Amino acid sequence: MKILHLDTNHELLMNQLNDLGFTNHQDFTTPKEAIESKIKDYDGIIIRSRFTIDKQFLDAAVNLKFIGRVGAGLENIDEDYAQQKGVYLISAPEGNRNAVGEHTLGMILSLFNKFNKANSEVKQGKWLREDNRGVELDGKTIGIIGYGNMGKAFARKLRGFDVEVLCYDIKEDVGDACARQVSLTEFQERVDVVSLHTPQTPQTLNMINERFINAFQKPFWFMNTARGKNVVTADLVRALKSGKVLGAGLDVLEYEKASFESLFTSELPDAFQYLIEAEQVLLTPHVAGWTVESKVKLAQTIVDKIKAKFC
Repeated sequence: MKILHLDTNHELLMNQLNDLGFTNHQDFTTPKEAIESKIKDYDGIIIRSRFTIDKQFLDAAVNLKFIGRVGAGLENIDEDYAQQKGVYLISAPEGNRNAVGEHTLGMILSLFNKFNKANSEVKQGKWLREDNRGVELDGKTIGIIGYGNMGKAFARKLRGFDVEVLCYDIKEDVGDACARQVSLTEFQERVDVVSLHTPQTPQTLNMINERFINAFQKPFWFMNTARGKNVVTADLVRALKSGKVLGAGLDVLEYEKASFESLFTSELPDAFQYLIEAEQVLLTPHVAGWTVESKVKLAQTIVDKIKAKFC
């Protein structure tokens, strides 16, 4: 079987696939149209997020047996059409779930204790102790939306804190010893922190909007290490300005390009300008699952799943 690698990944991925007897080629720069002209020669594709695998691409890939996406989600692939054509889809949420859990916890602790603000002020010669008084995580109710690989990993990171952890998911019976599954009504009545861990689907697109936010009984902190387009940024900013949302840790943004590799080149929207300037907002560039260790684990997960299916 011949595999075309369309993005750079940890070297173990190609090395181990070579050892398993696969023929591996790489093409990290050719435009999508040119890839389409030769994809008929390949049985498998390995991709991160370089471009969208759409119906036209899949029609050209007449011999394609699988697509391996070195990441957690599959939203850059037309899943339904791929499955209609018998293409096996592989993702690797097991590879970066621990990294996402740690990053989410780090963002919460940073916001609660005003690390960024205090660090910037001390470096400017300001010593404002009372202005940087923090709040503690203990005693809070943490709410996780989406209790799959990422949500469960974050919940495990909270076991050392004196907190109650609730989860909400469209699937039934996903709660465990680390989080109690509740209805959306109870979730919105009780939580102090909301952490989003949902994939990007038609059901989750723009789900965090003004109506959803205003249904919460208490002001809350909001974390998003999932997908930026699941949040209506303008509505989140209004909630931050009003105090309904106390602060936000955002690793992903509505304005990201589909490849996740860059933001945008047009003029900054007003809502994003507010996020940049707000002291109670912490931003990172889609790196929650992007650690030294996760690069290895993501690649190994893809190899293991290909081996289990095709060897």
